[in-house]
This record gives sequence, C-alpha cells and structure tokens, in this order.
Amino acid sequence: MSLSKEEAARSYWRENLRFMLILLVIWFVVSFGAGILFVDFLDQFRFFGFPLGFWFAQQGAIYAFVVLIFVYVWKMNRLDRKYDVHEE
Repeated sequence: MSLSKEEAARSYWRENLRFMLILLVIWFVVSFGAGILFVDFLDQFRFFGFPLGFWFAQQGAIYAFVVLIFVYVWKMNRLDRKYDVHEE
C-alpha cells in the first residue's frame, strides 16, 4: 500500500523532527550537562591532562556538536532517499 503525498510528507517531517529532538537532547546533555551540571563529578577524571569536566566545557562540547552535524547529514540523506525527496 502506497502512502499519499500528504501522508508521506507528514511521516517525513515526523521522523525528521523526532531525530532532531534526539540530537538536540544529546547536544544539551553534552554541553550543559557535562560542561556545567556534572562538572564536579567529571573533574575527578583526567583527559589529555585536563579535568574531564573542564575539557567538556572548553573542547568536548564543540567536538560533540561537529559529530552531531555529520550524523544529522548522514541520517537526513537516508531519510530523503526513504521518502524519495533526495537530490542527485
């Protein structure tokens, strides 16, 4: 059974928004959680000679954000192909 164009568009955006929400939660946990809320706990561990909480606040959140961008691009390309809205 084939979906109508409107149903397909609704499903596409539902999946897109769900995935974006997941990535935003990960970004929030890494940047705000690891860099601010859990910094005292994480500072008992060392990463490249720096306390882990400090490293996440200064560098780790940026690296995680760049990785999330690549994951988003990869996942959206797959989603675009699934709903046949990709560009060639």
